[in-house]
Amino acid sequence: MNSFIDAAIARTRTVMTLMVLMVLAGVSAYISIPKEADPDIQIPVFYVSIVHQGISPEDAERLLIKPMETELRSIEGLDELTAIASTGHAGIILEFDVSFDKDSALADVREKVDLAQAELPGDTEEPIIREFNTSLFPVLIVTLSGDVPERTLFQHARALQDEIEGNVPTVLQAELVGHREELLEVIIDPARMESYDVSQSELINAVSLNNRLVAAGAVDSGEGRFSVKVPGLFEDRDDVLNLPIKVSGDGVVTLSDVADIRRTFKDVDSYARFNGQPAIALQITKRIGENIVDNNQQVIEIVETFSESWPDEIQVNYTLDASTWIFRALGSLQASIITAIALVMIVCVAALGMRSSILVGIAIPTSFMIGFLFMSIMGMTVNMMVMFGMLLSVGILVDGAIVVVEYADRKMAEGLDRLEAYSLAAKRMFWPIASSTATTLAAFLPMLAWPGVSGEFMSYLPITLIVVLTASFVTAMLFLPVLGSLVGKTEDQDSDILKMLAGAETGDVRLLPGLTGSYVRMLDKLVHHPLLVLSGASVILIVTMVAYGSFGNGVEFFVDTEPEQAIILVGARGNLSATDMQGLAQEVEEIALSTAGVRTVFSQAGTSVGGGGPGQGGDRPADLIAEMMIELDKYETRRKGAIILEEIRQRSADIPGITVEVRKREDGPPTGKDIQIELTSDDVGALSRTTELIRQYVDTTDLGLIDVEDSRPLPGIEWVLSVDREMAGRFGADITTVGATVQLVTNGILIGNYRPDDAEDEVDIRVRYPSEYRSVAQLDQLRIRTNNGLIPISNFVSREPQQQVSTIERIDGHRRYMIKANTGIDPKTGVKINVDAKVSELKEWVKTQTIDPRVTVKFRGANEEQAAAGDFLGKAMLAALFLMFIILLTQFNSFYFSVLTLSTVVLSTVGVLLGMMVTGQTFSIIMTGTGVVALAGIVVNNSIVLIDTYQRLLRDGMDEIEAILRTAGQRLRPILLTTITTMFGLLPMAIQVNVNFFAREITYGGPVAAWWVQLSTAIIFGLGFSTLLTLVLVPVLLVAPSHFKRSFQERRFLRKDPENWRHSQPAE
Repeated sequence: MNSFIDAAIARTRTVMTLMVLMVLAGVSAYISIPKEADPDIQIPVFYVSIVHQGISPEDAERLLIKPMETELRSIEGLDELTAIASTGHAGIILEFDVSFDKDSALADVREKVDLAQAELPGDTEEPIIREFNTSLFPVLIVTLSGDVPERTLFQHARALQDEIEGNVPTVLQAELVGHREELLEVIIDPARMESYDVSQSELINAVSLNNRLVAAGAVDSGEGRFSVKVPGLFEDRDDVLNLPIKVSGDGVVTLSDVADIRRTFKDVDSYARFNGQPAIALQITKRIGENIVDNNQQVIEIVETFSESWPDEIQVNYTLDASTWIFRALGSLQASIITAIALVMIVCVAALGMRSSILVGIAIPTSFMIGFLFMSIMGMTVNMMVMFGMLLSVGILVDGAIVVVEYADRKMAEGLDRLEAYSLAAKRMFWPIASSTATTLAAFLPMLAWPGVSGEFMSYLPITLIVVLTASFVTAMLFLPVLGSLVGKTEDQDSDILKMLAGAETGDVRLLPGLTGSYVRMLDKLVHHPLLVLSGASVILIVTMVAYGSFGNGVEFFVDTEPEQAIILVGARGNLSATDMQGLAQEVEEIALSTAGVRTVFSQAGTSVGGGGPGQGGDRPADLIAEMMIELDKYETRRKGAIILEEIRQRSADIPGITVEVRKREDGPPTGKDIQIELTSDDVGALSRTTELIRQYVDTTDLGLIDVEDSRPLPGIEWVLSVDREMAGRFGADITTVGATVQLVTNGILIGNYRPDDAEDEVDIRVRYPSEYRSVAQLDQLRIRTNNGLIPISNFVSREPQQQVSTIERIDGHRRYMIKANTGIDPKTGVKINVDAKVSELKEWVKTQTIDPRVTVKFRGANEEQAAAGDFLGKAMLAALFLMFIILLTQFNSFYFSVLTLSTVVLSTVGVLLGMMVTGQTFSIIMTGTGVVALAGIVVNNSIVLIDTYQRLLRDGMDEIEAILRTAGQRLRPILLTTITTMFGLLPMAIQVNVNFFAREITYGGPVAAWWVQLSTAIIFGLGFSTLLTLVLVPVLLVAPSHFKRSFQERRFLRKDPENWRHSQPAE
């Protein structure tokens, strides 16, 4: 390695050119690399959607789900299988182990679905398989609203959809929301049908048999070959009107004789509104791995250009623009990084002087740009986790540079020229810095094995740190010595302290002036009392842990962040029409719009909004009738987001007949509601009773829970028409005929479709009765034509109401009910109630109850993720300690020195607990836990440099006490420098102060800053506390064995020859 350093310093032009080229390549990579807010997480979930028109939830469970479950359960790597049966639909969610191979798993799912499809009913539609990915959620919503006809708005929205999808290659889909599909409606007159003696079957057959394209083959006459076709598809409305449906003699009855035909839209099942105005929206989804900022910018440019010629009445707006959040998030982190660099440089200038500090400072952008270069090569994107990894590394990556520059300064103060000084510094400090870097990386390496969605989310942090710290090691060991050999110069050339410390033979280290001298003299006294020092340290540790157990603020899964977006979920029960739902939702919408701090409200209401299974968009209540996505004003111009959302919740609580749940946008790994209790059983009765028991306790006990819901069947009525087959047979009727007749009263009979010239999509043709015939009472008055004439269906059909079953949920082959809730705000403190404490309270209560043994109760959601994350972080810490132990053992070749170095990890953990108590923060499993693991690799660096110098002085023949005192004096400045730079690098995040040098703004708090408070606080307090004790405890314990050995020998000599021992002692 020494020869490599000599070769690099001898070829300065080559090394400098390489450094400049890598930095420029890194700058280019940073500009071009895709940028997004959250990491692009590969969620190991597939969703199988099966549609069967009109099937009941009970039949969907029996005929659709169970055959699928039988086949899918055998797939290798499947962790969990959840099924949801609802009217006309069955959905199956397949969750795999996080280490799954997506392509292989998808192939297995397709194979099993194909096998099970053979057992499904014949008229079931083809199952659709979808994979989940965070990139497949909308990144921008474009809304069109205005006082124009619905068809005009729809046509403009449809044209804009084609323009976006055709001209923006980064857009995966621009999905229309809030529109109604077109329909050719055939309104038949029952009286005219009876007078012309036309039956429903004749009408349906006439349309279906005359709306098709017949490929009649080809004629080969020997003189040529000619294709023959019989075109018969409907092309316009007149083709349908003039269709003959009955011929009697010379008379022909056409469809226009018995029906009116009109081109219209399907019945309203949902409404979309933007800021109180009816709207049609386009939800823009980007392709995986594309740059959100560029994608949204291109979409907005296309929309602005395309809409220039539109009528002034059509208003175009943008909401929930993810690129805005990215600009703010990445801009905030960039400002924090610049602030951290400024603070680090101030510390370095104060300690090392301007020229040496510039050399140290060069290591920061160089390491960053090299890091971006390699992340671009790896195909990574820049997101919040990457940027925070950069911020976290600011104080760490300069450690190696500080050690090299400080050592070179000391050698130049002794009289060496800068080339020799930096060459010697690189050679002498190579292995200590290599060990320090390796132990830091060893702390983060196990985090790459973090399982689940949480692990996918957090994996970007260790990857970023590993890349950047590796780059910083190359910078400190290759580029910095070469650069220092060219421009290095110490500003402490006449320092007697540096000269005295450097000499192994001359000078009394106890006579040093200033802080260094005071520290050495204190240490000189303490090294003679190792047991006292160890006892004092143990007392501090024990007292801190006991105090945290009494005064700590508990545990949480993720940090509670400041929202910029939120969602309002409106629930109501009963047989409500889409219009009823819209009317109720509009009251909540008006409240949201009138609340100060709310910028936009995009709402959807209707029957198609509800049904909150994961396959339909997330963890939503089953009784959902409306969903509103709200965007808040900029953080700097409004109140706290929690206050705004609480105001909306309280103002809407007085609206009768509905429940209103206000949720902020879920940051971090998705977990759903705070508290989720899963109950499973094969006995539906026992399951229902147990669910009622727990729900009643939650409702009647003051637990501080809000937004409580369960997944039992919703109250509602459905009408069951029971056909007496024997009686129907006597009248010459059958169930198919009855069903077709009933459909005329409901949604109508789909008899075909056609594609008009002015439409992009096919238009359904449906036959139905006029609106005055479409009522529940009309079901009893329906008549069907048989061989015996017109027969009322009431002769053999009975109509009865029964309890409506909205959905049926199953998990791993068992019926499931869920109870979900969020924790509210503690009225005494104004702080959100700790979730972990409430989960523990509920668990203890469940243990005291006599739960039916056929029912299994399990706590899911954040609690489950928290337990898994806590378990993993514990194992990751042990793995990190093992890796660091091997590295330290290789470096020191001493078990005692290795264990002693690792003891600083314990000190840092206690420092973290102290920091949590002082700041009043909650211990976040994800963020604080990550900070503890990160600390393990950071805090040992001080001990490594300390022990390495101590071993070198011992090898030079120096006495243990003198060696440790001189070591402590020499390494005090670099240890304090590396510690303070790391702490200062994270200080802006810990105190939530964001200094924007370009805009000349100082912001306190904010949506981004809240993410990193706990992690940065953990590292600052853990590192500071550990360093203070390390500077005392490690030196004392390094010489403790020789002290104990000497004491033992003295006691032994005293017992053998007390008289000689007394004369050998120095006079007082």
